[in-house]
Amino acid sequence: MNDNLRYALATARLNATDVAAALAVDPKTVSRWLQGRIPYPRHRWAVADLLHVDEADLWPEIASRRQALADGVQAIYPHRWAIPQTVWRNLFNGANDEIGIVAYSALFLAEDRGLLDILTTRAYAGTKTRILLGDPESPEVAARGTDEGIGPTAMAARVTNALTLYRPLFNVQGVEIRLHRTVLYSSIYRADNQLLVNTHAYATPAANAPVMHLRVTGDRGPAATYLTSFEHIWTTAQPHQQR
Repeated sequence: MNDNLRYALATARLNATDVAAALAVDPKTVSRWLQGRIPYPRHRWAVADLLHVDEADLWPEIASRRQALADGVQAIYPHRWAIPQTVWRNLFNGANDEIGIVAYSALFLAEDRGLLDILTTRAYAGTKTRILLGDPESPEVAARGTDEGIGPTAMAARVTNALTLYRPLFNVQGVEIRLHRTVLYSSIYRADNQLLVNTHAYATPAANAPVMHLRVTGDRGPAATYLTSFEHIWTTAQPHQQR
């Protein structure tokens, strides 16, 4: 029996059905976790995020495995699509000071109305929001489309579609959208001191590439490298002109 998980659920006033719905798994799967079975890593991280506790608090037996990770590395997902939706929503919903996004299109975010509503709500609450997307007319965007195997015009179309879906944010105070002409090696999704960094690999769509969950731990931690990269791209990007 996993008494730690049972206590955390009781504290959060949630039951197995609630967890199953949030993670899109069968309630019987959650019941097996309560009975003592250890979930796959992506499910452990999602449950921990849902309950606002540390993974090791729910499954102390895996704590020793995490010590091999560098300071500030919370988790590594094998693919972006393997990240449970609750992780994305908790990431941005937990931001109070700043949200930062740099990608070529980040279309998967814009297409998710729930995530878009969270970004809008946080912006209205005063969270500074900066979004950097690729300039659809730039050779860098065309090259990325070719690299992913979808063609140069397809990636530009994805950016254009994303900008259309981001329109609810255009006139929100504290939100700024810029277009960059940068060769990206990673897409960065920041919420205060938490980052999800989606690496880019040649001939691999971003959704299939690994993602690192990083926490800002200081000027020398791995997250600091990506924050510096974000700022460099931001300073060279141009404000998006609404049409």
